[in-house]
Amino acid sequence: MLTRRHFLAASSALMASPVTRLWAASTLDLGGARLDTLSDGNLVLPGDFILGGMPQAEMEAIVGKYGLPIDRLTPPCNVTLWRDGTNTVLFDAGSGPDFQPTAGKLAEAMEAMGLTVEEVTHVVFTHGHPDHLWGLLDEFDEPVFPNAEHAIGAAEFDYWTDPDTVNTIGEARTAFAVGAARRLAVIADHVRRLADGEEVLPGLTARLTAGHTPGHLSFDLDGGPVPVSILGDAIGNHHVAFERPDWASGSDQDRDMAAATRVALLDRIVAEGRVIAGFHLPEGGIGRVERAEAGYRFAAEV
Repeated sequence: MLTRRHFLAASSALMASPVTRLWAASTLDLGGARLDTLSDGNLVLPGDFILGGMPQAEMEAIVGKYGLPIDRLTPPCNVTLWRDGTNTVLFDAGSGPDFQPTAGKLAEAMEAMGLTVEEVTHVVFTHGHPDHLWGLLDEFDEPVFPNAEHAIGAAEFDYWTDPDTVNTIGEARTAFAVGAARRLAVIADHVRRLADGEEVLPGLTARLTAGHTPGHLSFDLDGGPVPVSILGDAIGNHHVAFERPDWASGSDQDRDMAAATRVALLDRIVAEGRVIAGFHLPEGGIGRVERAEAGYRFAAEV
């Protein structure tokens, strides 16, 4: 069963103010388990970071259908939480305070739903970009989730901790490489490094969905009433990524590989009837994929 839940939270600094922050989370009831998405805020990006290099007229027509501008995009950031009664698993840790001021709000969302950092048993990273990894550490460079096992794809870990990455990733992403290396160094001695197809926990399997980053992982959650795929940024928006998954996107580090990954992933999701949870998808990010006249469409479950 899919439902919508809204959380109203005000930090202590705001209690004397009429301003409050509204948090929305999608909830997927999985029988003996449940999946929530928690808002980490949103990003503010120049449009060409995602849309650059696409066929201009066709791209503008697609993006326009969704009521979006093409010069500035503000994608939401949805951190997925899975609880099965034994494990409390976060997929990614959000941005933390050091990336963009509109993001890094996960702690407020957790507080609003009464979840403490000590309760989190696992933090599983899809990839090493700032909005997914930089919330790993607190202001003292200690892990935010002190009791959690941390896991990331082995290829992803190797890429971001390779000293040469900062020299080859490109000037626009140099800070990404520096920030990832610093954070991963803190957990290097005990982080679990996942292989494609590895069972992370019973019913939870890592799937290599490379292209956005070299070792990007998505995760399949099976064994419940409906199969679920937690996508990270393998499908990074609800417009061109669905309608033209074969188009290269400026947000991907290997654009051709990422496009091939999207095409294959969307086809598998539809064929297997999977519900998806997407980090940058709207309405909390939980929904289904439907075939359209050309390509696909995202149908949020509200």
